[in-house]
Amino acid sequence: MRLAEIVEKLGLAVRTASGHLDTEVTAGYASDLMSDVIAHAKKGNLWVTLQIHQNIVAVASMNELAGIVLVNGREPEAETIEKAESEGIPIMVTPLPTFEVAGKLYELGIGGIP
Repeated sequence: MRLAEIVEKLGLAVRTASGHLDTEVTAGYASDLMSDVIAHAKKGNLWVTLQIHQNIVAVASMNELAGIVLVNGREPEAETIEKAESEGIPIMVTPLPTFEVAGKLYELGIGGIP
């Protein structure tokens, strides 16, 4: 499923890199621990987190993630927005908690990594 479809179906607000929403999402990954994401998230995964600092962009770029969903109504810091735009990493936000976002992704057919 393309990232744009997920944005529409989950009602996500796009904060950065709106021109990169036709990326294919291969799976979902939910974690707030950066080292965990670095070690286990795969290319094309959609990362669900509450972290808002610019290091999330570096991790997403390094692992070639499809994008980042910020939960609990959290907004990315100004530096994060700037870095994500320059790297072409989509950041979306939602008022929902991680558990609900993961469940909704699963209902859409987006599973976890094998």
